[in-house]
Amino acid sequence: MDIAEAPQKTGKIRAQNRKNILAAAEDSFVKNGFKGTSMQSIADAAGLPKANVLYYFKSKQALYLAVLDEIINRWDETIEDMSEGDDPAEVLRAYICAKVDLAIQYPSASKIFALEIIQGAPNLQEHLRTNLRTWVREKSKIIQSWIDQGKMKAIDPEHLIFMIWSTTQHYADFDAQILTVTNKLEYDDDDVQRIKELLCTVILGGCGLNV
Repeated sequence: MDIAEAPQKTGKIRAQNRKNILAAAEDSFVKNGFKGTSMQSIADAAGLPKANVLYYFKSKQALYLAVLDEIINRWDETIEDMSEGDDPAEVLRAYICAKVDLAIQYPSASKIFALEIIQGAPNLQEHLRTNLRTWVREKSKIIQSWIDQGKMKAIDPEHLIFMIWSTTQHYADFDAQILTVTNKLEYDDDDVQRIKELLCTVILGGCGLNV
């Protein structure tokens, strides 16, 4: 191996290890809760020695916070580029579809976040008061600008955002209920498409937008 390639390969290995640990932790925390999850069980699920997990994350609390941070960043990235000059129908449709995809692809992430909020958000209070509050205000201001421009109906921007969160994440948080009632083991591609089309039709239609 070329000496110059060594740091690059090492960096890729570290990135992959960190990704594997976060994925294993996400699954373990939602199945066993914070108290019922151990660093050893996460290491076993990630296929790494416990010492390796502790190299990346010094404690279970630090790992749990990293999982929450990963979830939030994953969700925020779906709608970062919206602006007052955009077509609201295009932006909102893309956001709804992206949130559905994330709910189906990462159901444990949505459940962990929901459990954290249900418990009073003990680890997320600072994020909710600062980053998320600012995020919602910024997006709401853009939605209000679309309303003022006559691009969509006069609806409450904040509650529109809350509605999108709740309807899309429902398919992750309550997947056991939905899959049992519909007699399925998992969502298939047709299910995902039907979910997207229904939510877009109802939400965009309620906003006076073309579906």
